[in-house]
Amino acid sequence: MQLKLLSIAAAVALAFAGAAQAQSTSTTAADKPTAGARADGGKDHKPSVDRKARKAEEDKIEAEYKSERAKCKDMKGNGKDACEADAKGKEKVAKAELKAKYDPTPANQRKVDEAKAEHQYKVAKEKCDAQKGKEESACEKQAKADYDKAKADIKAKSASSDRRKASTGSSASTSK
Repeated sequence: MQLKLLSIAAAVALAFAGAAQAQSTSTTAADKPTAGARADGGKDHKPSVDRKARKAEEDKIEAEYKSERAKCKDMKGNGKDACEADAKGKEKVAKAELKAKYDPTPANQRKVDEAKAEHQYKVAKEKCDAQKGKEESACEKQAKADYDKAKADIKAKSASSDRRKASTGSSASTSK
């Protein structure tokens, strides 16, 4: 009698265990990874990329750059150089912002910040060339100091973001 009871209890336990195992390992369409899914199971935060819209934005950036350069053609000397540096810098910033828009990672945001700092530095340096002697030297030193400060700020912002990720175990940046 006790053997029968033990056998029935074991059979019931195995039946429940088998049913529980089947429920936890069954895969549904929602459980299967999709293209672009992250390995850690988190949701992919990239906006859906509309290739035509992105291409249109790239073309717009290119057209704006050509328009800015066309404005520089009538200028001469240092003013022309400053104008061209400004146009090129605006193009680089716009392209970096576009990339960050479609792939919003901390690295891409850092590239946007770096492009802005470099743009300001190059334009300031070209404007300094219009000056002579000590004024030019002082202007260039100030431009370089501003650029170095901007780079240090970007580096510090990136480092604090990395520390924040490491301390919280987060894989996404909390900075904008």
